[in-house]
Order: sequence, then C-alpha cells, then structure tokens
Amino acid sequence: MNIQKEQIDELNAIVKVAITKDDYSDKVDKILKDYKKQANIPGFRKGQVPMGLIKKQYGKAVLVDEVNKLLQDNLNKYLTEEKLDVLGNPLPKQQDNFNWEAEDFSFEFELGLAPNFEVSLKTKKPVTHYKIVADKKMIDEQVERIRKQYGKLISKSEAGKNDELTGTFRNEGEEIDNKSTLEMSKLKSKKAINSLIGKKAGDTVVLKTKGLFEEDYLLSGALGIQRDQAAKLNIEVSFTIEEINERESANLDQDLFDKLFGKDVIKSEKDLRDRIKEDSEKQFEQQSDQKLLNDITERLIETIKFDLPTGFLKKWIQTTGEKSLTEEEANDEYEKSEKGLRYQLIEGKIIKDNGIEIQFDELKEFAKGFIKSQMAQYGQLNPQEEELDNIAARVMSNQEEVKRLSEQLMSQKLLTLYKEKANLKKKEVTYDNFVKEVYG
Repeated sequence: MNIQKEQIDELNAIVKVAITKDDYSDKVDKILKDYKKQANIPGFRKGQVPMGLIKKQYGKAVLVDEVNKLLQDNLNKYLTEEKLDVLGNPLPKQQDNFNWEAEDFSFEFELGLAPNFEVSLKTKKPVTHYKIVADKKMIDEQVERIRKQYGKLISKSEAGKNDELTGTFRNEGEEIDNKSTLEMSKLKSKKAINSLIGKKAGDTVVLKTKGLFEEDYLLSGALGIQRDQAAKLNIEVSFTIEEINERESANLDQDLFDKLFGKDVIKSEKDLRDRIKEDSEKQFEQQSDQKLLNDITERLIETIKFDLPTGFLKKWIQTTGEKSLTEEEANDEYEKSEKGLRYQLIEGKIIKDNGIEIQFDELKEFAKGFIKSQMAQYGQLNPQEEELDNIAARVMSNQEEVKRLSEQLMSQKLLTLYKEKANLKKKEVTYDNFVKEVYG
C-alpha cells in the first residue's frame, strides 16, 4: 500500500491511497474459505460447495468490504502519524472510471486542514469583569422578606393595604379556577387595590389581569396557569375572598437567627446582614463569571483572524449528515456553525498552548462537589465521604455525564486562566445595575 499527500494550499490537500492485490488477497481468501466451510447451498453438501461458486456469489462483496476496512484503517493511521490536523472527515473524491473488477485500486480523499494562528489573551481592548455587590437596598429587602417569612399571621375581618387575602380566582372562558394567596403589597393596579380594601371574607371582587401585579410573573402563579399563557392575558377574573390575614414580621432576635443558621452561628442583626451580603455575592459571582466567559469568547472570535477551508467544509456539511443537503442548505448550515467552529479552534489552541488537562481524579472530585451542592439544596448538608464516593462512581459510569462534567470543568479552568492572563477591566456594580447594563 502506498499513501501520498498532495498539498493544494495551506488549508486544502489531497491524499492518494494505492492498494494492490497483495494488500488484501490473503484476507479475502481466508474469509471466502470460511464461507465455503459454512455455506449451505441447495445441491451441495455443507463444506463441499465449489470455491468458484463461492467467489461468484460472495467474492465481490467480501472484496469491497475488506478493501474499505483496509482503506479506513490505514488512512486514519496515516493522518495520526503525519500529525495532520484535519477539519471534519476526509471526503472521497468521485471517480467515474472506478472498477471493482481490477486487481489494484487507487483512491483519493479531499482534506480540509486546520489553519495556523496565534492566540494572545491580552486583547487591545479590555473586557469588563463585573463584581456584583449586594447594596443596602437589596440587604434591607432580604431582611424584610426573612422577617415576613418567619412572622405570624393575624386574622382580620377587613382587608387592608398590606394584608394577605386567600381566595379563589375564576374565569369560566379561560377555565381558571384556582385558590391562591394574594399579597396586597405586590399589587400594581391602584384600581384593584382600592376595590379590595375594606372587603370581607365571602366578598367577590372583579379584577383585570393586565397590570395587576408589580411583577408580571406573579400572575401565572395566582391564576394557576403557564407563564406564557399569563403573558398574553387581558381579561377580567373574579376573586372570592375566603381569609384575610395580616402578617406580623418576626423580631430579629437570637431565636430567629438560630432557626435560620443553627445555634449561635449568627448573634446580631449586623452578623445577619453581613451573612446575607456574603451569600448573595457568592451567588452573583456565578452570573459575573458566565458573563465574563461569554464576553471573552466573543472578543477572541472578533479579534483572532484566520481563514478556513470554506469550500471543503460546505461540501462536508452537504454530504455527511443523515440526509444530503442542497448547496443552499449547506451554505446556510455553514453560516450558522462557522462562529462555533472558529471558537472551537481558538479554545483548542488555548488549551494546547497552556497545557490544560483534565485528570480523572480531579474530574471525580469535581463531580463530588457538584453532588454535594445538589444534596445541600435538599437539606443534606454533611453527607458522608463514602456516600459521595458511591454516587460519584455511578455518575462517572455514565459517558454522557462524564462529557457534561468535563465540559464544565474545562470551562472553569479556562475561566481561571482568563482571570489570570486576559486584559480585564474590573467594574463594581449593584445587581440592578448589572441587569440594566447586561440585559438592557
């Protein structure tokens, strides 16, 4: 067998593979002899079928199969040994005069080669790295939510502007019949507030859904419907009051602190506020990190320029999917995927240049950390190490989970690298200002 590469340009090449009879004949003959031993053809005893008949019936199929196996194995070996960084897979060139009746065969494959380029994380224009802080307003609101959540309900005979009304929302046309608790403080519509103040248990009030709440998402919960359905509603609903309660906020005392965090962990209102600030900013850090990762990705794609073997990639997309695409469809698919491909190449270069690797042991520890955080959400704060090891072993036996966790760990490693080496401009903002700047 002989394999040669013909370089077309920096991004395209042709690989020519010549296969002679000596490369495949022994293997084909062995398979046909095995067929002969097992063949069960009417008119012949088992194992006594003439080889000529076996060759006539199975020879070409065996030949094609073995030549293709030989071709793929040796082509892959060649690409690995020559360290050719190819995009997609080799594409066989159409040969109009190809003849399987010949003894020697010649095949040609088109290759799309990855471009050579350099990556500098020190981009000319710095990338904003947000530090989201919990301001006094946010902490005040969180303290008040805690006090209300752990406060006590006092029954009332008439509704006031800060009360909680439990009742049933109904609208026959929209099939709404849902019991829920309406917090007067969360209503936006002044007309609705005025119509409810002074009402008693047993009274029914008609309310308009549009603009009813300060936060639009509260409507879906109140009516017991999906958010997308609630967003489109502009109807009237009846609300029949069943209970009226005033929520008396809990005192900020040691009893409340112990209930929230365990005995004597928090000993004052200042400690509570400091803890709320610390916990909130830890949660914000995840959003800030994701924003940074997204922004650096965009900046690298924008600033690192290189050509791609566009013609080859479009042809590869057109011919290698589950179904063949038209030229126009392949062009559209290429346009959609080009940005992602560029970042894959950039990310691969960054990983290689910086020697970033994922070891099995650190992936297992990463999985255990992920499992531990999930268990904490369900109140299991101190799981045994043996239990974590057993769950992690089950997770690591699932290839899809291993792939997902590996991607997350690699993103974490890249983020750490970017924080160390990228050109960053730190900016401290409140959460409200972060939302305004990032999401508009």
